[in-house]
Amino acid sequence: MKYKLLRSLVLVIVISVVSFNTDAQQKSNSSEYFTIENYYKVKWGSAGEFIDLWKKNHYPLLKKAIEKGDIISVTAQAPMLHSGEDTRWDFRVTIVFKNAALAFAADLLDPYKKQLYPDQEKLKKDEQHRFELLISHWDVMIEQLIINN
Repeated sequence: MKYKLLRSLVLVIVISVVSFNTDAQQKSNSSEYFTIENYYKVKWGSAGEFIDLWKKNHYPLLKKAIEKGDIISVTAQAPMLHSGEDTRWDFRVTIVFKNAALAFAADLLDPYKKQLYPDQEKLKKDEQHRFELLISHWDVMIEQLIINN
């Protein structure tokens, strides 16, 4: 009975230490994370087609980078209501990179293109069409602010 109790106590301590170390490591690593929001303004009536092409051709590449650990998260959003034409955007993608260097690595997704899309010509054509649907595109680098209350 005492052996089982001792074994359980040791297991709880080990799990607590591992959990604490993992949390500390995540907090340490999160200070290096680099976030970029990508905004897309699409030709009127073409937002659905643009988003479908993004989900088909670009999102799988981002998921591969998440699996590798170079990207921490990807979220995609569309506005529920419209705004004025000068402030309108149709699609926003927020990508949290492991660090700034990876965020600006031009070839980050290249290794996955051939793996996921054997027909490179079709991918190129689809991506060209997706960008033909755009009116404008801009990226915003996001800085995490810590506010003490």
